[in-house]
Amino acid sequence: MTASLDPRTGLPVVAMVGGGQLSRMTHQAAIALGQSLRVLAADPAESAALVAADVQLGDHRDLADLRRLAEGATVVTFDHEHVPTEHLRALEADGTRVAPGPAALVHAQDKLVLRRALADAGEPQPAWAEVSTVPAVAAFADEVGWPVVLKTPRGGYDGKGVFVVHGPDQVAELLEQHGTLLAEERVPMLRELSAQVARSPFGQVAVWPVVETVQRDGVCNEVYAPAPGLGEELATAAQELAVRIADRLGVVGMLAVELFETADGVLVNELAMRPHNSGHWSIDGAVTSQFEQHLRAVLDYPLGSTAMTAPVVVMANVLGGDAAAEDWSGPGLDERIHHCMAHWPDVKLHWYGKGQRRGRKLGHVTALGTDLAEVRARAVAAARYLADGVVDPAFAFDDDEH
Repeated sequence: MTASLDPRTGLPVVAMVGGGQLSRMTHQAAIALGQSLRVLAADPAESAALVAADVQLGDHRDLADLRRLAEGATVVTFDHEHVPTEHLRALEADGTRVAPGPAALVHAQDKLVLRRALADAGEPQPAWAEVSTVPAVAAFADEVGWPVVLKTPRGGYDGKGVFVVHGPDQVAELLEQHGTLLAEERVPMLRELSAQVARSPFGQVAVWPVVETVQRDGVCNEVYAPAPGLGEELATAAQELAVRIADRLGVVGMLAVELFETADGVLVNELAMRPHNSGHWSIDGAVTSQFEQHLRAVLDYPLGSTAMTAPVVVMANVLGGDAAAEDWSGPGLDERIHHCMAHWPDVKLHWYGKGQRRGRKLGHVTALGTDLAEVRARAVAAARYLADGVVDPAFAFDDDEH
């Protein structure tokens, strides 16, 4: 089947399911490449819907809406994994190219499917079990010890659908509410890492440096690229692991392999088959960002260089804080952005255009340099000022800056 092209540009039309910040940043990359990005958004006020020219309103769970999105598109891709797998199979049966396809994406949608695939491949992962009764959880805990981590197989993200239980008395209500769960050992990890790889249908792959991710309450707060103190041998092993998983599952597009680093190596935590929070640093910190690379990969274009543009890059998320409160009386958003740009002119700001709410990902900042402590201090201070209106004493504003 001949690929559909935009008759106005002679270039591809990429249809992306989801109107969040990942779609918004993919749109920014598409502009530079001349491609048209069509977005399926649930609301016209969603992050990507505010900036994209071709927005279709609809529900990712509705096959008719998905078919309408796909009409005339070169490829359909995603900014989240929540599209029903059977709908994606139906799109493929229609002749629509879906990237990643449902056979691959299901491993990011269903944690039990992922665990079975990793076990079949002999890849490193935590001890796990599929459980649906309290005795089954207790028996698993007898093997690995309490506490045990219980996860909903589908639908969890940013810490949602993840429960740490310390005894059988905490299990029954969760099973009654969620049914079958994935039980995992609580890994004695040193830190969390992320290995990102892009893969094209042709089979070309590109990997970025392995990064360290700092999570608080299940939400990514900071990313350090490259992961500080990570030995070359373990870094290469993590990259090779990501490539093996991408090849074995037939991933097309971006793949983020979230890892636990332990005293013995790395274990696979979860997968994301799309641009990922752990790769936002690449917009300013790599020759080719994850967003541009995702477009290149799903369109089977040659992949771009992943070389870093500075020795050290730190990304800090701006999470809704004190300034998101309804009774906030401090400087407004525009004023905070003004002061942030004036005070940290070398820190790059990416704002998502979302309504402010405590704990919500509102944007991120990226700082580049040579010394991790210094670069991190700038990024964290700028993010904190945007979120809370609080100035780190180390970066005290002059009186005339207010």
